[in-house]
Amino acid sequence: MKIIIVGPAWPLRGGIASFDEELAKSFITDGHHVQIISYYLQYPSILFPGKSQIDLTRSAPENLKIHSLLSSVNPWSWYKTAQFIKKEQPDMLILRYWIPFMAPTLALVSALSRKSIPGRVVGFADNIIPHEKRIGDKFFTSLFVKACDGFMVMSDAVGADLKKFDDIKLIRNNPHPIYSHYGEKVEKIESCKVLGLDPTYNYLLFFGFIRKYKGLQILLEAMNSEKIKALGTKLIVAGEFYEDKQSYTDFIQNNGLSDNIIIMDEFIPDDKVKYLFGAADIVTQPYLSATQSGVTQIAYHFEKPMIVTNVGGLPEIVPHGIAGYVCEPDGFSIENAIVDFYNNEKQAELTLGVKEEKKRFSWEGMVNAFKELYVDLIKTRKK
Repeated sequence: MKIIIVGPAWPLRGGIASFDEELAKSFITDGHHVQIISYYLQYPSILFPGKSQIDLTRSAPENLKIHSLLSSVNPWSWYKTAQFIKKEQPDMLILRYWIPFMAPTLALVSALSRKSIPGRVVGFADNIIPHEKRIGDKFFTSLFVKACDGFMVMSDAVGADLKKFDDIKLIRNNPHPIYSHYGEKVEKIESCKVLGLDPTYNYLLFFGFIRKYKGLQILLEAMNSEKIKALGTKLIVAGEFYEDKQSYTDFIQNNGLSDNIIIMDEFIPDDKVKYLFGAADIVTQPYLSATQSGVTQIAYHFEKPMIVTNVGGLPEIVPHGIAGYVCEPDGFSIENAIVDFYNNEKQAELTLGVKEEKKRFSWEGMVNAFKELYVDLIKTRKK
């Protein structure tokens, strides 16, 4: 089968780019011909809160055809992309969707090319309703939904949101596979040595870019608890701030937490990730809203228990009491989970649960889900 994935890829940085590359490799391993159409301009600089959209720390993936043809703000690039797709005539066109801003680009690419596609157009939706809502979100999302024949999602929560826009088209749900490109896990002592940390302390990890919906504030409130201070536990916050950092640093300083919170305000290159997860006893995701999360799949790869909140698809991914804790999104609930983890010495038990649960999240399973969706869509087309 010939497949084209339209979505971020090298040299763009971030979890979605890494995912698209791993998905393409998995399709190729399964015997398919795959190309990725990426963006040469993903966001105008005025709209991008980070320091750079390009990852200069890694080389181009081997044996992958990546074409940087798209600009999110240049309609001429949409037309050229559609012409490329028409020439290639893929059996399946996969459109990666994560925010409404990308909807006009994807919708027009689909509209201009879909008549030349022998198979079907599949919308691959990370989110349907964005974490941070803006005027026009529903209109733009509806454009994307209309542009697709069927959909792949990675949580029941996204599937339910999708049905609010179209409850007729086929939707298949397959969980987010485990990232495997970050290397093998590293023991705590070595990880701390590389990071310049004292291995005698307990470490929590908050990983990924910081925005309000990620809930770092309620995690800091939990860290301000006397019970947690008594544990000798430190929190590593590793990732770029995509919002004002000052409110967080003020809270840390005003509550005397400077020795308990380690902030690494930077994009974390792939080769450093294994040390951060290696140093951590448990990974914290105190999100206020969520669908699924790539961070959970990195934690599964490195076999680390997790604390997640009871929002979106996170409880589907991290079963409470088996692979970690599912808490309410407030500081008190998170505090209780942290205290239970350390005082009742839960690390070994939950790590065993993580090792068992990770078997659910394979790239082979994701590829098979796409193939099954494709077959179902072809059947629907023939009716």
